[in-house]
Amino acid sequence: MNLERLGATSELRASLAPDLSLARVTVSNRDRYRLIADSGDLDAEPSGALWYEAATRAAMPVVGDWVGARIVNREQAIVEAVLPRRTLFARRAAGRREDQQPIAANVDLVFLVCGLDGDFNLRRLERYLTLAAESGADAVVVLNKSDLCADVAARLVETAEVAGAAPVVAVNTRSLEGLAPLLRFLADGRTVALLGSSGVGKSSLVNCLLGEERLRIAEVRESDSRGRHTTTHRELIPLPAGGALIDTPGMRELQLWAGEDAVDRAFDQIATLASECRYRDCMHSSEKGCAVQNALADGSLAEDRWESYRKLRGEAQRHEALADPLLALERKRKWKQLHKAARDIYKSPKHR
Repeated sequence: MNLERLGATSELRASLAPDLSLARVTVSNRDRYRLIADSGDLDAEPSGALWYEAATRAAMPVVGDWVGARIVNREQAIVEAVLPRRTLFARRAAGRREDQQPIAANVDLVFLVCGLDGDFNLRRLERYLTLAAESGADAVVVLNKSDLCADVAARLVETAEVAGAAPVVAVNTRSLEGLAPLLRFLADGRTVALLGSSGVGKSSLVNCLLGEERLRIAEVRESDSRGRHTTTHRELIPLPAGGALIDTPGMRELQLWAGEDAVDRAFDQIATLASECRYRDCMHSSEKGCAVQNALADGSLAEDRWESYRKLRGEAQRHEALADPLLALERKRKWKQLHKAARDIYKSPKHR
């Protein structure tokens, strides 16, 4: 296997110890991995040293990781090191603990797949866009099942209003022509991850791009267009023309693992508006000269878009606070000062 076609570089090879081989994780299942190396496919497990030195569970190999592997024989290897990740798409793990759950590493481009049927949801798309911004990878919004939509043009317009700088394309898997808008994003050495809810057609897209029925698919329920989890694990699949696709199981619960900066990048229109407010510490409620409130009043900013931004930014603040308690204390002190200043203003003779 020519790993350069999957994005391997001379720098990656040079970073390894002389007795280790470069490999990429194609399947990760707890502490068992499937690797692709120069010699071919290998079954692997982590070394004891790797377990011991990993700061968190999230530091262990995930699909897309480049690793240093010690080859045991033609079919087996031991993973000794995880090489630095260029990008990482992750979410907050389910439960009360603040744990990161990596989805895919070293991704160049994320296809955020939405179905143009009963499961179309712009608010969910905003979450995906925020996590994509945090990951460091570029994003493309893929509106699949365009053959089932009565007004594709309208869906493209409303999605573009949410997608910001991310391109938006409409496709279907009925024919190769239906996938033509995606082909320009695929290239030798580029890794593309497909993310979206169950039933949006990620596995069908992968099969069509591969030109074979590689992945199992199932029909969605007619009542609500919800899909069943036919993809049960994440897998990196090399493309015949070079590059790779990463197929992922559907994710309905998508808790943020992202900071406020990522939310602002995903909602760049609102972040730009906020920077134009008269006061730097504007709370965007009733202050004079608030650009956000003015945009809401004249209709140039949709109320549901603003509410979604506030909700996601609140989640990002809680995430940052849990990750850095000192930051949380500083933010609490700042807001106390702002509220006290506001009370003092309205108690002054001018406002009586």
